[in-house]
Amino acid sequence: MPGTLITFEGGEGSGKTTQARLLAARLRRRGIDALLTHEPGGTVLGERVRRILKARISLQPLSELLLFAAARAQLVASVLRPALETGRWVVCDRYADSTIAYQGYGRGLDLETLRRVNALATGGLQPALTFLLDVPVEEGLRRKGASDDRFEEEGLAFHRRVRTGYLRLAREEPRRILVVDGRRPAREIARRIWARVAPLLPVRGAVRRCAAASPRGKGDRGMRDTPERGIRRE
Repeated sequence: MPGTLITFEGGEGSGKTTQARLLAARLRRRGIDALLTHEPGGTVLGERVRRILKARISLQPLSELLLFAAARAQLVASVLRPALETGRWVVCDRYADSTIAYQGYGRGLDLETLRRVNALATGGLQPALTFLLDVPVEEGLRRKGASDDRFEEEGLAFHRRVRTGYLRLAREEPRRILVVDGRRPAREIARRIWARVAPLLPVRGAVRRCAAASPRGKGDRGMRDTPERGIRRE
């Protein structure tokens, strides 16, 4: 597929939404046709599912899973694949890894079942790169503040399980999932993310020069991949 899919993951208050927006904006400034979208959402069905999930109604974990899967299947079929097939870049705020972290580790649903559901919903569409914004649970919830989100209302134990799930995914797929310290200043995080995205840019004209000119600034001096227990960290 000629396009490129980049996804952002993380727990509550991790800063992933901010970084997804910053990356999409920077790609556009470099002349890249970039689409920014999110889950659940990005389609009429997805936004309706989002409203259902935000409503104060009791949902069984399996019902929650299937709502997310329905929204994802619609997004992939009607937005992501068509955009990627025309060569566009797609930046997505949450994707299939969220299901493993939240419904798997958080809710306790069977991981193999979740992987099969994800495969069905995505049709096998995998991101080229995933940035996992990692922050301590307490800090993330403090950043987020009061909210009516069903996940933010969960206790600390739930969010710790979610974080554990994300970090295990990063250990399992270190080439795709890059763990970024979400406690760093937003601009520094954006620079580090760009340093990983720039080599994927089309090799032509100004874009080529931009990719080559992504040197480490003062704040990035000495930055390198430092696997820690199998995790690729920035």
